[in-house]
Amino acid sequence: MMVAPLVVVLAALGGCSMPGIGGDITTGAIAASAPPPVSKPLDEVKDDLALGKEHFRAGNFGLAEMHFRKAVETSASNPEAWLGLAAAYDEMKRFKLADRAYGEALKLTGPSAEILNNRGYSYMLRGDLRRASKDLSAAAALDPENERIQNNLKILDRNARKRV
Repeated sequence: MMVAPLVVVLAALGGCSMPGIGGDITTGAIAASAPPPVSKPLDEVKDDLALGKEHFRAGNFGLAEMHFRKAVETSASNPEAWLGLAAAYDEMKRFKLADRAYGEALKLTGPSAEILNNRGYSYMLRGDLRRASKDLSAAAALDPENERIQNNLKILDRNARKRV
């Protein structure tokens, strides 16, 4: 069967992605967590959204992007799949594609704290601190107790101080 060699090649390519910071689908200051052990190959036990999450957590951003892309192709109305796709694009420094994915997620849900936090962190990755500040501040206004948002605001503050 031709699937197994293709999976091995894709896994090798996905491992070439830059090291990540993610433990969840959100980008930002998040502690990494190991994926739960499974007894069957991932493709046999999970759908594309779940596979995207697993690969993202493992730092395989190329494979995560592939599965999140398949998930949005299957269900374009799934904001979680769009957000995962945006986060994978961020990790691969494909920011124009990330912007499109964030836009699609925003169309579906409106400006949620999670999307604004992730997009704000994306802007930080690009060095656009003004736009990062705007999104992270809006996210904090929606969810002031959220630790991820507060951590990202701290990172933003440190980055801004370095520029002065």
